[in-house]
Amino acid sequence: MATALRSIARSLRKNNIQPLCNSRSFLHSHATSFGFKEVREEEKSQMVGNVFTSVSSSYDLMNDVMSGGLHRLWKDRLVSKLNPFPGMKHLDVAGGTGDVAFRILENINSVKNRAMLDVHDDNLLEETKIYICDINPNMLNVGKKRAEERGFGDNKSLIWLEGDAEALKFEDDSMDGYTIAFGIRNVTHIEKALAEAYRVLKRGGRFLCLELSHVELPVFKELYDYYSFSVIPALGELVAGDRESYQYLVESIRRFPSQEKFASMIAGARFQKVEYENLVGGVVSIHSGVKF
Repeated sequence: MATALRSIARSLRKNNIQPLCNSRSFLHSHATSFGFKEVREEEKSQMVGNVFTSVSSSYDLMNDVMSGGLHRLWKDRLVSKLNPFPGMKHLDVAGGTGDVAFRILENINSVKNRAMLDVHDDNLLEETKIYICDINPNMLNVGKKRAEERGFGDNKSLIWLEGDAEALKFEDDSMDGYTIAFGIRNVTHIEKALAEAYRVLKRGGRFLCLELSHVELPVFKELYDYYSFSVIPALGELVAGDRESYQYLVESIRRFPSQEKFASMIAGARFQKVEYENLVGGVVSIHSGVKF
């Protein structure tokens, strides 16, 4: 027995996992997952922050490489389901690079939406506010730079804020919409993030979450698992010079709740009309709910 315990301890140390029973600091803490590792709750946000600080400069390029450009279509689909409108107050969480926010703004400013405005409602376009909230300042800096490159540098509809999905600095019932793309699996307490989304939304406001999810089709699942664990970390090392961050990425996907489980968590946060749409066989899913 002693030999077995020493073996387990060596394995834990090798993987930088601290055994719960040997750390006094865990008396007032809980363990949570960081990929396949168990870490202290208070450590996870810093570790996730380090990941995104490391990958921020190559984030968009790696998204294109890993998804073959499909992530662009997935985000288009997310925004089309949101159905943005002039004058809306929208919150995009974990959206530091601006990918979703730019799409929302372009949709609102489209010829179609302009044509629907009454001549006296032009000011609605100016009243539109899209808040881009991200916990990582490096990601926000990437987004601001991209905004300038796209001609949105001085656009007053885009507001960049550093903030935590679990403790949003917005008033109750203040937002018409809430989106989070590829971000909710990185928070420490998903339930807190969902509760905050519900709190800040107005009655009738929509919650939309785009997230990498679970593939169930047997043959496709085997191919997807091989691609995830063998190809993606190698691409991370080749393109971004960072294998470990992309190893965390694929592990975090496997630790994220299934589509049905996550839908039940959204319903548990008091959202109604909860549903989800699988894309590419469940590689990604778009979850939605409405605050009544």
